[in-house]
Amino acid sequence: MWVELAGVDVALGKTPIVRGVTTGVDAGDLVVVVGPNGAGKTTLLRAIAGLLETSGGSIRCFGRDPSASDRRSLAKDLAYLPQHYELAFPFAVEEVVLLGRYARQRGLGLASAEDVEAARLAMAATDVGALAHRRFDELSGGEARRVILAQALCQGARCLLLDEPTAGLDPAHARGVFEMLRRHCDAGAAAIVVTHDLDLALRYGRTMWLVAGGRLSARGAPADVLASAQTREAFQLEFHVGTLPSGRPFAVPL
Repeated sequence: MWVELAGVDVALGKTPIVRGVTTGVDAGDLVVVVGPNGAGKTTLLRAIAGLLETSGGSIRCFGRDPSASDRRSLAKDLAYLPQHYELAFPFAVEEVVLLGRYARQRGLGLASAEDVEAARLAMAATDVGALAHRRFDELSGGEARRVILAQALCQGARCLLLDEPTAGLDPAHARGVFEMLRRHCDAGAAAIVVTHDLDLALRYGRTMWLVAGGRLSARGAPADVLASAQTREAFQLEFHVGTLPSGRPFAVPL
């Protein structure tokens, strides 16, 4: 198992946020994490990334405690994309993407031919290749989001931790991100993706985690989780899960 959580509790200050989460992720998994606002999804993802210590239970990422691991070494296995990302300097897009290679660079940290090729492939995968020489701080919110996703891909980590990667994206690019993630995982990687887009989560996710009140309320096939009583209770909504004429699944609130 690449990522293992056993009875994980996380508190912010004295306030418990995540309670008793036990689950795991392995090669090929595309896990979509859903739940209402304030449920603890981001806190859980940050704990897996090693940015928050657990107050109970344990997390192991590739056999290591992420909160006690060397960040440079951990970055070769885990790539984390936060909800919000800011840069203090006016870097070009290609430079921002290349920042994802820091864990693999040696000496002065100069980009190698391999680094540049990894950046090119990552920008192509997120449809930002044409923006390579633009200043990052001049991009639209959606363009900037795709650039940061390219940075995470460029890192070459085995497991991606993505917090709302499609926030602010138009429908075509949002779908493109999930299609890319599904291909990435089908090729042997893994991803844990927090998202509020339940339709895309249903369509592309392999496993769904429903987080509500800080607990893992349901886990399983996305269609089963969305149709469950736990999801109805968490969102105070019932969802209709169906199939389009194309054979693709869809979900709409009733």
